Amino acid sequence: MQSKTYEMDMCNGPLFRKILIFAVPLMISGMLQLLFNAADVAIAGRYAGRHALAAVGATGSLVNLMTNVFIGFSVGVNVLVAQFYGAGQDENVNQTVHTAIALSLICGVVLAGVGILLAELFLSWMGTPDDVLDHAALYIRIYFAGMPVILLYNFGSAVLRSVGDTRRPLYYLMAAGVVNVLLNLYFVIEWEMGVAGVALATVLSQCISAGLVVRCLLKAEGSLRLDLKKLKIHKSKMKRIIRTGLPAGLQGSIFSLSNVLIQSSVNSFGSVVMAGNTAASNLEGFAYAGMNAFHHAALCFTGQNLGAGRQDRVGKVLKNCLILATITGLALSGLLLLFREQLLGLYTSDAEVTRYAVLRLSWFLPLFFTCGWMDTMVGTLRGMGYSIMPMIVSTIGACGLRILWIFTIFVWNPTLGTLYVSYPITWFITAVVHMICYYQVRKPYRTAQREKAGKEKGR
Repeated sequence: MQSKTYEMDMCNGPLFRKILIFAVPLMISGMLQLLFNAADVAIAGRYAGRHALAAVGATGSLVNLMTNVFIGFSVGVNVLVAQFYGAGQDENVNQTVHTAIALSLICGVVLAGVGILLAELFLSWMGTPDDVLDHAALYIRIYFAGMPVILLYNFGSAVLRSVGDTRRPLYYLMAAGVVNVLLNLYFVIEWEMGVAGVALATVLSQCISAGLVVRCLLKAEGSLRLDLKKLKIHKSKMKRIIRTGLPAGLQGSIFSLSNVLIQSSVNSFGSVVMAGNTAASNLEGFAYAGMNAFHHAALCFTGQNLGAGRQDRVGKVLKNCLILATITGLALSGLLLLFREQLLGLYTSDAEVTRYAVLRLSWFLPLFFTCGWMDTMVGTLRGMGYSIMPMIVSTIGACGLRILWIFTIFVWNPTLGTLYVSYPITWFITAVVHMICYYQVRKPYRTAQREKAGKEKGR
């Protein structure tokens, strides 16, 4: 049964507390999702050796590059459901739910086929070392075989998140996370399956989280209820999902392309540096998940308030989300730096790998909160219905500058420090440009608010 206690009124009342209540389960959910990969990396590094650790790490950028366009469609689902829900348009909400679930399955099958057939080719293009290539290709093939259920969870949880329900996706991930760790230990240690066991554990655990989300929607009442007999693509809804989600997905893929180029540059330093880079990037992911919760909060709160005609609350939503993203980013980055040696010990006992991981953390974490600014601004603009604008800004600001950096500054001074410093520089520049864009698109709303206030005062 769909219980109203899981939903949230985003259009009335104080915002700070509601945004925090919305974001904390989402924050923990993001960290739990990271635990899937963290468990993969830690168990691979501790029990399957350096090459297995490097192999799992080498796949991250490629997986993101191939999946982000389709994951971006879940952003379109999020925005569309939030706006329809805020406007009280139940039939449109229900059609969007059915379109989203059908679309997730179709996209998942397409991705599975591409990943399984072309894994080794893509890894070769990235310059993956020969001693890692076979392991990495095996990991990707098994991982992509589970892509339909991975997308099913993402699209289903986007529907729930749109109405303020961030708690049940958290519960589902908790269950799946426990299964993932147990299966990892069993497959890798007991059966000595190496990277194949790591990938298989991840896929099986994702089946559990996806199944629980679908069960939730099947038992829901009202506009969110999923009826498998009515599962179909509603063209008008699909077009709007794609119109909003495709730019978001392309933005994610372009980001991943720049990360693939950087991963290729990292690969040139050898498997030890690759392993250290993998361990550090997994730790950074926990700080990112914390900040990224406010990207989703900004998107959902903005979308619902605009759907309900409460444009006056959009600026307040952004202000609260930026404050919370900054505090979260600084706090989590500080903790990761403080306990870096102990945390990296979970991934590897190799002193050289640890040294290179610490090097990356030292460059990334002090200014990591600016990445939170950038994503929160993007969430607000998407919630307002602007998806192409943040895509263009992010493409030029973060990705374009980063790629230019690789082919100029890094070529002149090919060190890891030169490579890593490109991230904080591009985060800050892109966040500032997004802020300028926000104030430009807000002008019509502010003019309308002033005119409305003037008319009410004149009565």
